[in-house]
Amino acid sequence: MRKFMVVLDDSHECLNAMRFAAMRAANTGGGVLILSVIPPDEFQHWIGVGNIMREEFRERINAHFEVFAKWMRDKQGIQPELAIREGAAVTEILSQITEDPDVGVLVLGAGTDKKGPGPLVIELARASGSFPIPVTIVPGELSKERLEAIT
Repeated sequence: MRKFMVVLDDSHECLNAMRFAAMRAANTGGGVLILSVIPPDEFQHWIGVGNIMREEFRERINAHFEVFAKWMRDKQGIQPELAIREGAAVTEILSQITEDPDVGVLVLGAGTDKKGPGPLVIELARASGSFPIPVTIVPGELSKERLEAIT
């Protein structure tokens, strides 16, 4: 089964990426893999404090995941998977793709502020010519109705 992989973060545009991935998966008989990447510099403290912070970060990720997973189950009939990795975002995205050959499309949400679409979108756009799978960039301002129409 082809999976749509979407990156979970705290951005507003993440919501549209989640919606798009779930709707495409539901409409094509695919699955959804939600990937959250914990940056390595988040825990550069004493070992004990770093471990507590890491666990709190994982709890927050799981809480966010459960919100999206409930919506996907209830509205789209999709049971998403969760993967949590630690490291540089692009490196961990590529590692996840390599380790899970069912991942067929990476779905990212593009930011709408004056800073541009976001650092991950910019970095992956630079590497898109050699990226191993298609990347779908979902505009952050796209309405729910428009998303439904194009998926």
